[in-house]
Amino acid sequence: MTAVGQAAPAFTLQASDNQTLSLSQFYGQNVVLYFYPKDQTPTCTTEACDFRDFHSGFAELNTVVLGISPDSVKSHDKFIAKHELPFPLLADPDHQVAEAYGVWVLKKMYGREYMGIERTTFVIDKEGNIAKVWPKVKVKGHVQEVLQFIKEELQS
Repeated sequence: MTAVGQAAPAFTLQASDNQTLSLSQFYGQNVVLYFYPKDQTPTCTTEACDFRDFHSGFAELNTVVLGISPDSVKSHDKFIAKHELPFPLLADPDHQVAEAYGVWVLKKMYGREYMGIERTTFVIDKEGNIAKVWPKVKVKGHVQEVLQFIKEELQS
């Protein structure tokens, strides 16, 4: 997994609302990059809605929120519309970005093994370096913890 202090792996992906976004577009701003397994699932919906509900707090701290999953742009557009998400979701169907960040991992559920996204959040500072990593995220209270970290550690 990409570690604190390292340069965040660069990427360019198709995003919701017919956009193509690159990490380099956001140099000069903090970026919350959160990887999640699947649109419209209960835990992923809770996480996305928490980021939505605290979006203005991130914006006040010059911080952009980006979500990434293997789902299609079409799926992302429906997810955004249904839950009124004010930030882009990026499609990583071949999981190249997830692999670059070390979050495409072997998972187990009901005795079955498969490859998938390990729910992880990265905070990338204004210079493009990893400032904080939350692996194996538990959603309850997570977004507030991310916001607090940015307030305390990245605001000068």
